[in-house]
Amino acid sequence: MNYRATAPLTRGPRARRTAPAALAALTLTALTACTGGGADGTPGAAGVRDPFFPKLGNGGYDVAHYGLTLGYDPESRHLTGTAEITARATKNLSAFNLDLKGLQVEEVTVEGKEARFSREGDELTVRPRDDLDRGETFRATVRYSGTPQTVTDADGSKEGWLKGEQSALAVGEPAGSMAWFPGSNHPSDKAAYDIRITVPKGLKAISNGELTNETTTNGRTTFAWHNAEPMAGYLATVAIGAYDTKKSMTSKSESGIPVFTAIDPTMPEDKYKKTAKVLAKIPEIMDWAELNFGAYPFSSTGAIVDDRVNLGYALETQTKPVFPVSDADTSTLVHELAHQWFGNSVTPKTWQDMWLNEGFATYAEWLWEEDNGGDSAQDTFDALYEGDYYETEEDNEAIWDFPPARQPDAARISDDPVYDRGAMVIHKIRETVGDDTFYDIVQGWAKSHRHGNANTKDFTEYVEKHAGDDESREELKQVWADWLYGDGKPENP
Repeated sequence: MNYRATAPLTRGPRARRTAPAALAALTLTALTACTGGGADGTPGAAGVRDPFFPKLGNGGYDVAHYGLTLGYDPESRHLTGTAEITARATKNLSAFNLDLKGLQVEEVTVEGKEARFSREGDELTVRPRDDLDRGETFRATVRYSGTPQTVTDADGSKEGWLKGEQSALAVGEPAGSMAWFPGSNHPSDKAAYDIRITVPKGLKAISNGELTNETTTNGRTTFAWHNAEPMAGYLATVAIGAYDTKKSMTSKSESGIPVFTAIDPTMPEDKYKKTAKVLAKIPEIMDWAELNFGAYPFSSTGAIVDDRVNLGYALETQTKPVFPVSDADTSTLVHELAHQWFGNSVTPKTWQDMWLNEGFATYAEWLWEEDNGGDSAQDTFDALYEGDYYETEEDNEAIWDFPPARQPDAARISDDPVYDRGAMVIHKIRETVGDDTFYDIVQGWAKSHRHGNANTKDFTEYVEKHAGDDESREELKQVWADWLYGDGKPENP
């Protein structure tokens, strides 16, 4: 994710994202009213105890697939939805929870049988007619409707369902996905998605993955999108509106990755041309990224550019990063495409592990500059360390506020230290082990954790294991102590 900041003195515009603050505290569902069924079944937890968002996600099951059927009318801003959730019970369940914000639930079934349900805060508690056995695969279907909400975080950034004139955009980091579909809304529970969206004829509906079908009936058009690879809920997106779209099934990428782009046609002509020129670099960036990070982990790529909903930041939504017009520049495009490896394929186990996403994506910007005639990564590191990167002393000092792996609270999970100092950690690894071993580590990390979840401990152990010799391993332990976990500005001999 990126958020526009003061431009550095040594380079072009730099994007960053100030952390979404914790949402208003979610109330734990009163499950006592929903227990029952067999004696062996117990309710699943109403959260996975994330260090910063403890009520997000749900315990007792693991989702394998979401089938979302949506209808949206931009005039009335009314959404209808049916969510078919295929999951496996990880314990004997008498009840389980789904995260859902607002929206009216009309019916819930489990395995085709009507189920009782209750609402409290952002928790939808479902009591199946029959208890679910541990290891059992089940399907829960939720029919719902209403006006989806825009969630405003404490830092003023917006997520959830953003509405524009004859348009809408759904984005979800960290918690906004539950504003438009029910699910297990935590990065640790990834699933495949099929998303069908019906909108008035003349508009387009774009989502993750590949477009598998488009049909128009009675003045409304349905777009069916298939995302086969596992995806965290916060990376799901829907973009509705008039778009100029371009699909290339034979991109310039050596691996032949299809590219799908969508651009808001209402922007001024000069901005449109500039944006189109930037997006035309996607195949080139993908070639470069695969050379540096290894095989692309998904079956398509692309981008969505739209300013009609006043998003204010770029986001790495899976296979199609979303950009406001102001962030449709090459550096930000490199950042969000790098996230497809770091964040989307290798997804953090908790929100405290955000630096693994943003540190790698930020360092990708440095590498792109280095490989394309700009500042070297060492130059950028030095400028940050010496306080010459940003225009103001306050901005230059902000990266030392806290260590990237120890954010003080949910409000700061995406502050400058997570991005800039996170990238500095990556550079210190490169400095310690040398380029050949460094790129082996980066590519091996992406490959060994492909489509999975990982935390900071997983990463440091992996790097140490593949560092090459005992001396490097000891030096890396000092890097973790000083740069990853240490307070204040470390010494840099």
